[in-house]
Amino acid sequence: MNIPLPDTRAGVRSEVLGLGFEKLDRDVFDPTKAYPFLPGTGVSWIRLQSGWQRTEREKGVYDFAWLDAIVDSLLALGLRPWMCLCYGNALYGSGAEKVFGAVGVPPVFTEEQRRAWSAYVTASVAHFRGRVDVWEVWNEPDNLSCWKHGVSGAEYGRFVIDTAAAARAADPDAKVVGGSMCQWPDTPWLHELIDTGALDDLWGFSYHWYTDDERFSMEKARMIGAMVRPRNPSIRIIQGESGSQSRSDGNGALRLQDWTPRKQARQLVRRAVADLLAGVEFSSYFSCLDMIEALNGKVGDVASYLDYGYFGVLGAEFGPDGRATGAYSPKPSYRALGALSSILRGTPRLVEAPVYFRPEPAPHLGWGMREPAEHELLFGAFELCGGARAVAFWMPTPLHTVEYVGTTSLVWRGVGAAPLLADPLEGVVAPLPESCVTRLAPGVFKLDRIPLRDTPLFLLDGVPWRE
Repeated sequence: MNIPLPDTRAGVRSEVLGLGFEKLDRDVFDPTKAYPFLPGTGVSWIRLQSGWQRTEREKGVYDFAWLDAIVDSLLALGLRPWMCLCYGNALYGSGAEKVFGAVGVPPVFTEEQRRAWSAYVTASVAHFRGRVDVWEVWNEPDNLSCWKHGVSGAEYGRFVIDTAAAARAADPDAKVVGGSMCQWPDTPWLHELIDTGALDDLWGFSYHWYTDDERFSMEKARMIGAMVRPRNPSIRIIQGESGSQSRSDGNGALRLQDWTPRKQARQLVRRAVADLLAGVEFSSYFSCLDMIEALNGKVGDVASYLDYGYFGVLGAEFGPDGRATGAYSPKPSYRALGALSSILRGTPRLVEAPVYFRPEPAPHLGWGMREPAEHELLFGAFELCGGARAVAFWMPTPLHTVEYVGTTSLVWRGVGAAPLLADPLEGVVAPLPESCVTRLAPGVFKLDRIPLRDTPLFLLDGVPWRE
């Protein structure tokens, strides 16, 4: 008998999962049509881009009305917006007037640009004080698309120092996030950034990593933590952008791969759980909606930014200007995100996994076959609200091959009863068949040949909504 997951629309949210609302600085979709879907995702964090050029269209005059409407709508839904401060502004030159959305043109060339940027940052943080408290400095500054004149960790470090000072001038308690890096951390860029001292007083460090193998993302998170925490032991690591496409003809990251809506949902669940097992503060999925990539567009040349990406958990059609139109529609990834948020509601805490995997012969998989050994699996445990526990486990086989279907056997130490089995990809929770469960001692069970997939399944113990 399946047991329903708590309904995220009833206010059940995960404090460790987020969703991207990026590119509204370039007005690429209508957020009002997306709001009704947000409660169903179950996430808490919504990443926005502040849009200097959209806000300051006359020197020294700031019009936050467009962003006020978005922030206030998100807050009314009980969500927590966090803001990426970006991009350039055509009012201050340096080529920003030629680039669609002034993407990737940082104000670092003249004293006027630096003063104007600091004034904008201070005005933004002051305006949203009490509504937004987490502020990220720029987007992917280690990428030539977003730091077009040539990446430099030292230059970005000085930019972070100045931006953080401007933010704290408006709100001493502002939580400033640096990094937003998208390249592998073994490049000189991160070392140059660390050497400036820019990270020493930051609340968080964010990174982006698009991959069809979540093990690389876990490795990247751990490498970054090992590099930045010696300078700032309290800094939080944030996965600020991840995702995949729902079709194979999209532009942007992971393009040309054989994506389908179901593969996108599988990637979302695998990647989010892997991020959390790597110890990130929260993991944000890119993005809410299908939209144009718009990183290298030219002003006056619409064709240069009609580069459609299909990363959204909601699908859309597109108008002639590239703006997402029509009725937005949920994909399988939307439902998977909601189910995952429901399982990991509240603020899950990493704990030791109360399991020991014991592979058994598996003739049902083929003659002479055995179940995978512990070292072949990804797994880990979370303490949930109310003292409940969840153990996630899966077989990280290549995402674009046939879906893996197998079994695993393990010894489980719980609070008394055998655990439930939850599948966020399918959105179901159910007791294990009695034939799979052998009681070894009070609270200790052998679980024989329970399902194993290439997406995370969860063993749930002590959940308050268990029947």
